[in-house]
Amino acid sequence: MAGPVARGRFAVVGGGIAGVTCAEKLAAEFPSEDIFLMTASPVIKAVTNFKQVSKTLEEFDIEEQPSSLLEKRYPNIRVIQSGVKQLKSDEHKIYTEDGKEYIYEKLCLCAGAKPKLIVEGNPYVLGIRDTDSAQAFQKNLAQAERIVVVGNGGIALELVYEIQGCEVIWAIKDRAIGNTFFDAGAAEFLIPKLTAESRETPIECKRTKYMVEGMEVYEDRSTAAPDKLGSALGPDWHEGLHLKGTKEFSHKVHIEILCEVKKIHLQQEFIQLQQTSLTFPKGEKNVEPDEVLWPVYVELTNGKIYGCNFIVSATGVVPNIEPFLHGNNFAVGEDGGLKVDKHMHTSLPDVYAAGDICTAAWEPSPVWHQMRLWTQARQMGWYAAKCMVADALGESIDMDFSFELFAHVTKFFNYKVVVLGKYNAQGLGSDHELMLRCTKGHEYVKVVMQNGRMMGAVLIGETDLEETFENLILNQMDLSAYGEDLLNPDIDIEDYFD
Repeated sequence: MAGPVARGRFAVVGGGIAGVTCAEKLAAEFPSEDIFLMTASPVIKAVTNFKQVSKTLEEFDIEEQPSSLLEKRYPNIRVIQSGVKQLKSDEHKIYTEDGKEYIYEKLCLCAGAKPKLIVEGNPYVLGIRDTDSAQAFQKNLAQAERIVVVGNGGIALELVYEIQGCEVIWAIKDRAIGNTFFDAGAAEFLIPKLTAESRETPIECKRTKYMVEGMEVYEDRSTAAPDKLGSALGPDWHEGLHLKGTKEFSHKVHIEILCEVKKIHLQQEFIQLQQTSLTFPKGEKNVEPDEVLWPVYVELTNGKIYGCNFIVSATGVVPNIEPFLHGNNFAVGEDGGLKVDKHMHTSLPDVYAAGDICTAAWEPSPVWHQMRLWTQARQMGWYAAKCMVADALGESIDMDFSFELFAHVTKFFNYKVVVLGKYNAQGLGSDHELMLRCTKGHEYVKVVMQNGRMMGAVLIGETDLEETFENLILNQMDLSAYGEDLLNPDIDIEDYFD
């Protein structure tokens, strides 16, 4: 038997950044209409201290707030604290878990994504999907003597940096750390920070130019998927970086490269296996068997087994589309998200989607790509609301400028990190070159060039180059004439391009 029915012009599902931003924008545009915001959680994620740093770069903080605060700010937002049980898109109806029924004119699905766990339902495997949970997780570490971290994105990177007083075995499927955000050079620039007790004095700045050839220098093609190839760095890329070898860059972190988790054994199962697990490696030759009994054991595809207190799965996310599929014929992208066109429309009438749940299925600008990040969740939520408003009023709308250029600013290891455009040469094939400037302990600047035009950049440290590079990527000016002077620290590049 159906519960009470409520009608609203606009409904939004999801209390994360995309959903809240979308609801706020709708509420501001239609102050006399009720906006339903459905969320299973009592807290919502609000954007605070928003700063537009440049045309496409923005900085903001995320704050968990009780939903009553949102309703105070926007009296026409009605927060419905309940999960969605079913969507009947052909009837424009949503049924919530608490037995109520809502009829909408236009709906935006912003239900986010969930951590992609290496195994489901194992109490010793914790999934982490954003920096919030990474900080909360730090508190649970108090009792742990050793953990295994699996994954090589930004979250894993931050986590390993934050963890203190605990042995960390870090299993990555690539050759170098931080693969989603960096290349090997940037990873090596950051590595000393994992051990550094004191600030190092910068050594002289070194500029280099790499042609993309000899992929085998840094990519073993058999292990990397062809579309995942980063740019190869020349054989001398690590000069001036004084590497300590990735095997033991910290007294408490040990990296196992080019491997994945093969199996997880609970203590009892491990004892029955009669296999040997290893102690924390102290040097290259160390393969001492471990005498300690651990609650859980990780068997890696390289044959090694390590015992630990628990395993952190930081292996990315899966769009949370399950609750909406039954009885609805959504077009779904290869990455598991709901496909949206350039007006954030799904394949079903009057249903939009934004944030981690969606897959951008329009023809993107040559220097933009989708990445499931807070910045994009905010931009998509805001833009989806604009599209819903335009549709409701029968107006036309242009693609939002934030989709012209991929731009993200974050912090790793206390360095400011800005990534712009095709910063890892995503999708550029081998026809590009890299230019690099690196001052150890101070800054790392990499630009991706193609046919004399700047396609992307990674800026680590206080480089003050982000606005100039953003403009150069956006206007696609031919820079061949400048050659390597583009990165010459003695030339004020901004003077050229004002």
